[in-house]
Amino acid sequence: MHVKWKKLALWLLIAAIVLVLAVWIQRELAFREELRARPLPTALHPEVAEKSDELIRRAAAIGIDAVVTEGFRSAERQNELYAQGRTTEGSIVTQVEGGGSYHNYGLAIDFALLEEDGDISWDLERDANANGEPDWFEVAAIGKDLGFEWGGDWRRFKDYPHLELTYGLSIRELKNGWRPEDVME
Repeated sequence: MHVKWKKLALWLLIAAIVLVLAVWIQRELAFREELRARPLPTALHPEVAEKSDELIRRAAAIGIDAVVTEGFRSAERQNELYAQGRTTEGSIVTQVEGGGSYHNYGLAIDFALLEEDGDISWDLERDANANGEPDWFEVAAIGKDLGFEWGGDWRRFKDYPHLELTYGLSIRELKNGWRPEDVME
């Protein structure tokens, strides 16, 4: 009789473990579904916007007129840019389609330099503040100091105007509904 009680206790323990796992899996699936149902951002994340403004201020303080040329970007706009140089005229400016860029989640900006006449300059060698360093790289260094990752540091596709704050989130996680607020302390 003693052996039967041990077997019954073991089966009850296994059943309890299975029940706990089933409840945990159900909750996890519901949580993931809730994440996926979140609406996509429609503007720059407030911290990215704040740091973008600080980037422009710090650049101006060392004699460099910089401008943010693009921040939040819709998936439709991303697809337009992806088509450029592929199915429409122009140079290739992005490697990813809509939903595949940190711009699509309000976590990236592109910058350029301003000429005295207000025209935008994409000249990586320009040294308007005459300190012997290209202005472009000085602005990128300010961005990195503010916590941005710079596209000019990428190995495969150099995206010199690009700065992004990922908060440690991958594009896949962002597509699945995760947002910076979920990982910020």
